[in-house]
Amino acid sequence: MKRTLSLLAAIVMLVSVFAVPAVAETAAPVELRMATGYNNAKTGLFFDASVAGEGITLADGKTYLAGDLKPTWVEVQNVLNVTFVNQYQGNSASNEFDFWKDRLDEVDMLSGTAAKLSEYGEAGSIVNLADHLDKMPNFKAYLDQNPIVRLSITGNTDTGAIYFSPYFDGVNDIERMPLMRVDWVQKLLDGEGEFTAEASNKLAAAAYTPYMPTEGTVEIDVVTLDGTAVEKVTKNYDAAGNIVAKMNDAGELDGVAAVNMLRTYIDEAYNGYYGTTRSNLFVGQNAAWDADELVALLRCVVANPQTLNGTDTVQGLFSREDNNNQRRVDMFRFAGTLFGVRGLESRQDFLWIDTDGYLRDARQELDAYEAMAKMNTLVQEGLISKAFVETAEESTATYLENDLGFMHYDYNQTQTVYNETKLQDGEKYMAVMVPVARWYDGTDENGVYMRFTESWRSVKTDGWGISVAGVAGDEAKLNAALALIDYAYSPEGMILMSYGPSAFIKQNDDGSFVTFNFNGTEMPVIADATYAELWEKASGNYTNYARQFLGSTLSFAKSQAFEYQCTHEVGKEGAGKISVAIGLGTIKHPELAVTENPWYTSVPTVLPNTKNENETLKSYSALSEKFNAAKGGANAFVDIIVAGFATEGMFSAEEAVSTIADTMGGADYLFLKQEAYDRLLVYYEGLAK
Repeated sequence: MKRTLSLLAAIVMLVSVFAVPAVAETAAPVELRMATGYNNAKTGLFFDASVAGEGITLADGKTYLAGDLKPTWVEVQNVLNVTFVNQYQGNSASNEFDFWKDRLDEVDMLSGTAAKLSEYGEAGSIVNLADHLDKMPNFKAYLDQNPIVRLSITGNTDTGAIYFSPYFDGVNDIERMPLMRVDWVQKLLDGEGEFTAEASNKLAAAAYTPYMPTEGTVEIDVVTLDGTAVEKVTKNYDAAGNIVAKMNDAGELDGVAAVNMLRTYIDEAYNGYYGTTRSNLFVGQNAAWDADELVALLRCVVANPQTLNGTDTVQGLFSREDNNNQRRVDMFRFAGTLFGVRGLESRQDFLWIDTDGYLRDARQELDAYEAMAKMNTLVQEGLISKAFVETAEESTATYLENDLGFMHYDYNQTQTVYNETKLQDGEKYMAVMVPVARWYDGTDENGVYMRFTESWRSVKTDGWGISVAGVAGDEAKLNAALALIDYAYSPEGMILMSYGPSAFIKQNDDGSFVTFNFNGTEMPVIADATYAELWEKASGNYTNYARQFLGSTLSFAKSQAFEYQCTHEVGKEGAGKISVAIGLGTIKHPELAVTENPWYTSVPTVLPNTKNENETLKSYSALSEKFNAAKGGANAFVDIIVAGFATEGMFSAEEAVSTIADTMGGADYLFLKQEAYDRLLVYYEGLAK
C-alpha cells in the first residue's frame, strides 16, 4: 500500500517568527535540575571555565563568567519563569544517562540516547510525553503536521507513548558529503596535451581490484553543467577499459604516467564529454565519478606530492580526527556510499529496510564486510592516511593547512570553513557529488548504477527526557519541564534554539528581524556583531559557536538557516551543486515517509520494543561494543579497514556474518527489532486513517 506522507521541514512551523507561545507561569520560579547538554562540558546550558575563562563578553554586550547560564537559557529561564540548576556532567548523551540512571531522583531533565530514554520510559522511569500533549500545543501541532516524526519517537504502539523530545540537526536534507581539494584535481587532470612534472613517486603495488564493470557500458543520469536539466552520460568500458584494471595491468607506474593514463581514460570512456576540464568528472555539477575512478585519482594524488604540495608525501583519504573513533567511523560510512552498501549510515544501529519491507542489519550482511575489505586494499596501497592506520607524527588536524590531505567525508559547513582559516589563495576544499554505485533498490534484479546517499537528516539518536522520580509529586515542576519542551517547538522557541536571543539577530528600526529567504521560508539574518564573533571565537564554525557560547542547538529543532549564513562561499558552491542534483532527482536518498518501495523508507530512530524485549536486547551488548561509534570505543568495521580480517571469529566476511548472527545474538536481535517494526507499521496505519 502506498504511503507518501513526507516529513515537512521543521522550519515550516515558523509561520511567524514573532509569535509568542502559551507557556505555564507560576508566582515563583520553578527550579529545574538539568543534566542536559550536547557532548562535553563546553556544550552545556552553563558556561564552562574552559570557554568563559575569567569572563567573556559576547555580541549582546554582556559579560559571562564560568557557571553562568548561556544567553539562550537566560532567555528560556525568563520566558518560562524557571530557575535552572546545573547537574550536567559534561558527557555524551549515552554516558550522561548512564551516570544518572540509578539516581534519577536527583535530576528533572536529562540527556540520553533515544533508545535508552525509550527503554527506561517503558520501565516507568521517564515521563510519557504523550500523556501530556494537552499541555503542549506547539509540540502536538508539530507531531500532527509530521506523522513520520511521531513514528520515529513512539516508544509503545499500544499506548502511543513518547519518552523523549526529538532533536533535529536540520531535517530532510543531506548530512555528510565527500570533500576534495578541487584545485589538486584540476591541476592533475585539466588542460591540453600530456601532464608533465619534474618529479613524481612510484605507485605502490596494486591491491585494489575493480568494483565497476570491465566491459560494456553504463548509463548515468547527471545534471547538466549549467545546473538546469538532467542528461545521460555513458561510461564506455569497451572503448576505454576499466581504469583500475588498466593501471593494475600496466605494472610499475610513476605519478606522471598514472595521471596521463587517467586523462586518456576520461577522454575515451566519456567520449570527450568533459573536454579538457576533466576535473568535472569529480568536482563539476555534471560529475559522474565512481569508486574505481576515485581510486585511480587517489593513486595519482599520492604519487604526485611534488606537484601538489612541493614535498615528497601527501595523504589521500583521511578522517577529521584519525585518533578519535567518533570520527574514524566516517571511513566506513563513506565505504557504504562508495560500494552500494545500506545500513552504514542508518538512523538506528545498522538497520535498513529491504524491498520486501523487512529489516536488515549491515553487521550481518556479506556486502558490508566486502566493502571494508575493499577499503583495506586502499590502506595497503597507501591511499588512506598513515595516521588513520597507525600513530603518525603529523596530525590530521593540520592536514589541510599544511597541504597534506586530499579528501575526507564529513559535514560541509564545519569543514569548508578551512578555506578561510587554513588554505591559501588559489586553494579550494569543496564538497563534491556523491559517487555512482550499484544499488539494489528492487527496480532491477541486477542492481541500478545511480547516486544514492543514506546520510539523510532525520530525528537524531539523542534527545532529552523528563525524570519520573525527579518531578514526582511536584506538578509545578512537571509542568515547567513540559513547557520547556513545548516552547522549543513554538515559532519563537525554534528561532531561539537555533539563533540564540534577539540580541544576536539583525533587527530593523522597528525592532523586527531582518530576514532572508531560506528554502522558501523567511528566516532571520544574524547580526553583524554575531558574525564577527563567530569567526573571532570559533574560527567560523557555527556549531561550535552556537553550542559553546550561545547555548543553542543543544537539542530540539535546529534550523540550517543560521549555519547557511556562516558557510564559506566555497561551502555554498559545493553544497549548492549537490542540492541541485537532489532537487532534479539524480541523487536519491531515504524518504522520511512509509514509501511504496520500502527500500527508500528511512528507518525510525527508535523502535517500540517492549520492556521484556528491551531486557533481552540488553543481553546482546557485545553487538554495540563490537561496533561502537563513540569517541573512546572501537569498531570492527574500522578495524577491518585498517588490518583486514585479522580478528578471531572474523577471519573472513562469511565468518564475520556468522559470528555476529549466531555467536553474538545478531539474528535474535534482528528478530526483536522486526517484531517492533511490524507493530509500528500497524500503529502508523492507524495514524494515517
